[in-house]
Amino acid sequence: MTDTPRVQKDGRKRLILVTGASGAGRSTAINALEDLGFEAIDNLPLSLVERLLDGPTRGAPLALGIDVRNRDFSTDAMVALLDDLESDPDVEAELLYLDCRTDVLIRRYSETRRRHPLAPSESPDIGITREMELLVPVRARADRLIETSELTVHDLKAEISELFGTEASGRLTISVESFSYKRGLPRGADMVLDVRFLANPHWQESLRALDGRATDVQDFVEEDPRFAPFFDRVLDLTQSLLPAFKDEGKTSLTLAFGCTGGQHRSVALAEKTARALAEAGWQVSTRHRELERRGLTGPVANEGTQA
Repeated sequence: MTDTPRVQKDGRKRLILVTGASGAGRSTAINALEDLGFEAIDNLPLSLVERLLDGPTRGAPLALGIDVRNRDFSTDAMVALLDDLESDPDVEAELLYLDCRTDVLIRRYSETRRRHPLAPSESPDIGITREMELLVPVRARADRLIETSELTVHDLKAEISELFGTEASGRLTISVESFSYKRGLPRGADMVLDVRFLANPHWQESLRALDGRATDVQDFVEEDPRFAPFFDRVLDLTQSLLPAFKDEGKTSLTLAFGCTGGQHRSVALAEKTARALAEAGWQVSTRHRELERRGLTGPVANEGTQA
C-alpha cells in the first residue's frame, strides 16, 4: 500500500505535467503516478489547466497528461502555460518529459501498427519527425527528463516511483531485485551482488522450467554449503547500513542480485532477502526483471510449466 504523496509544499498546489513524444510512454507514466496517489487526468485541453487549478482540491496532487492530440495544443500555448505556472505563487509545477530515440519509436509503431497522430495517412516516421521538431521548445523546459528507449514498461514505472513516490512518511523503502548479467546491470541499483558462484538449478531437469520463487528451487539453492554464510553476511551488512542510509535522508534503496539468466539463483536470493528485511520491520518490495520480461510475474507453482 503506497502512502499518498504530498499535496502541497509551502502551501502550494502540486502539479506534474507529463508530455513527450507519442509512443514514449506517457500513458504508462500517468498510470504509474495514479498508482502513487496522484489525481491523474490524461489529454486535458491546455485551456482547462488553469481553470482546473482554480477549483477546489481533492486532497491529492495532480498529474496531467499533455500531448499533441489535445484539441488546442500548440507549442506557443504550452510554453505560455509553463510561464504562467512558473509565476503562480500558489502552484508548484514540474514538467516531466518522456523522450525516446526515433528508431525505437518507429519500431514501436511498426509493432503496434498504429497511426501517428501527426501523420494519420502517412508513414509513422514522418509524424515522429514532425512531432520531435514541434516539441523542441517544450523539451527544453523540462524539469525532469526520462529517456525511455531502453526501458520496459516495468522499468519506467519503477523510475516514476523513484522520482515521485511519497515523501510524507519519511520511511526508507527498499526494493530487492533480481536480474540477468546477460542483459546488463539494473538501472539505479545501490548495491549489486553476484550470486553466480552458487549451484545452478538450471542443470537440474526437474527445476529448469521453474524460477526462484518456487520452493523446490529455493531449497536447492540453499543446499549449497556456500549459501548460508553468504546470505548471513549479506543480511548483516544490509541491516547495518540501512539505519545509516535513513539517517542521511535517503528515502529509497535498491539491492540487486544477479545470476546468469536471472531466473533461479538471483530470484531465490531476492525473495529470501526481502522476506528477512520485511520481518525486521523494513518497508520492502521485490522485482524480478527477467521474469517481468517473460511475463512470469503471476502466481508460482512448483510444477515445471514454463519452457
